[in-house]
Amino acid sequence: MTKITFVDSMGEARVCDGEDGTTVMECAIRNAVPEITAECGGACACATCHVYIDEAFLAATGERSEKEEDMLDFAYNVQPNSRLCCQIRITPELDGMTVTTPDRQG
Repeated sequence: MTKITFVDSMGEARVCDGEDGTTVMECAIRNAVPEITAECGGACACATCHVYIDEAFLAATGERSEKEEDMLDFAYNVQPNSRLCCQIRITPELDGMTVTTPDRQG
C-alpha cells in the first residue's frame, strides 16, 4: 500500500493507505477524509476533490489534462500545485505524498 497524508484546512493530518491503481480521491473517500466531497464520483465533472500537492511529488502526479484545467476554473483558490485528486492514480512513487485541502471546495 502507498501511504498518503491528507491535511485538512485546519491542519489536521490523516495518513491513509492507498491501493496502487486507484485514485487519490478514492483513497480519500474510503477513509472519510473531510473536505473532499467528490460529488461527481471521479468523472472530472466538478471541482469538489480539489487538493494542493506537495511540491516534492508534483512531477510524480503527472500533467493536468485539458479537462482537469477546465474543471479547476470552478475551484476555490487555485494554486500552481492544485489538482483534482480524482485525476491522480496512486503509484508506489507517490508513497509519502502529502496533499492539503482548501478550506472550501468549488
